[in-house]
Amino acid sequence: MAIRDDLILEDTTLRDGEQTPGVAFSKETKTKILDALIAAGVTSVEIGIPAMGGEELDFIKTCVDRQDEARLVVWHRGVREDVERSIDMGFKAVHIGLPTSAGHLKASVRKDRTWLLSTAKDLIKMAKDRGAYVSISAEDIARTEISFLQEYAGVVHEAGADRLRLSDTVGLLGPEAYGERVAAVGAAAPIDTQCHAHNDFGLATANTIAGLKAGARYFHVTVNAIGERAGMADLAQVVVALKKLYDRDLGIDMTKLKDLSRLVSQAAKHPVLPWQPVIGDNVFAHESGIHANGMLRDTSTFEPFPPEHVGGERRYVLGKHSGRALIAWALEQQGIEPREDLLGLCLDEVRHMSIRTAGAVPPEDLADIYRRALSRAGAAA
Repeated sequence: MAIRDDLILEDTTLRDGEQTPGVAFSKETKTKILDALIAAGVTSVEIGIPAMGGEELDFIKTCVDRQDEARLVVWHRGVREDVERSIDMGFKAVHIGLPTSAGHLKASVRKDRTWLLSTAKDLIKMAKDRGAYVSISAEDIARTEISFLQEYAGVVHEAGADRLRLSDTVGLLGPEAYGERVAAVGAAAPIDTQCHAHNDFGLATANTIAGLKAGARYFHVTVNAIGERAGMADLAQVVVALKKLYDRDLGIDMTKLKDLSRLVSQAAKHPVLPWQPVIGDNVFAHESGIHANGMLRDTSTFEPFPPEHVGGERRYVLGKHSGRALIAWALEQQGIEPREDLLGLCLDEVRHMSIRTAGAVPPEDLADIYRRALSRAGAAA
């Protein structure tokens, strides 16, 4: 099945992302992240959990008057009073989190499937009667029988739910299995589905794409892939993959992805890995001789897309794996026209220095290396 052309990205950095162990966002920080998400073109944001109270609730209350800027979704347990309270505050979109696997029902909420189906119907009806957009979960779909997922989808659709979130809560599924469940639900009930994929096996982005290829319309992401345990599908990765590989433009300003990543990284106090796809500092960095040589002639040779598309910058790194072409280029960038016969000497010294320092060699150090080589060459003449 082709990926739909009416996809809707929903960011959950402020809810699932903040559930990263050890991460806590203040009201001010959550406001800054929400501002940045909306400025980047995100049109749907899951903003938090009102039942937490305190500063979390204070932030959520400030969002009531911002619902014209984006769809702002509040998350709830399967507790009627929680959902009613959010609607009373004025929220137009609510999500109800309910588990569907026998294991989660037993261990997490200590209920059975009879309770689940009854509770889902009652909560959906109440919220719809009050005019809310209603999203509801099927949590732990990896350990929920497909036949029951289909039954559940039919029940929540009949009750009036607008969307069914298919949560691979512990990240146990591969792309094939995740896509199979999305397709099975789609065959059972005409309800919009939402991908919610965790990254415990490093497959969250692949599973999200698989779910979209199987017919899902909505999907969850977080900035920098933060979230419980190993995190979730990454906003930047999914947005860029859909744009570049599947020709689906979500209206996100990709030039803001780097700054958005930096903001959340600082707020979470977790640095982004240099090799993090799309927004890592090494994504557009080049050191090895063959690669740098090719890049200096044609920047498309070893980059999938230009760095400016995602707010990044191209870097050439001097180090152990550099070649003569990069040495010459780096000297020229500092206004030095290098002698060809000295490039080999400079390269040897750069490699030795890189090994000694276990890192890159700054361009100014290369200039000093060249001047010393030039001085020795003059003395020997």
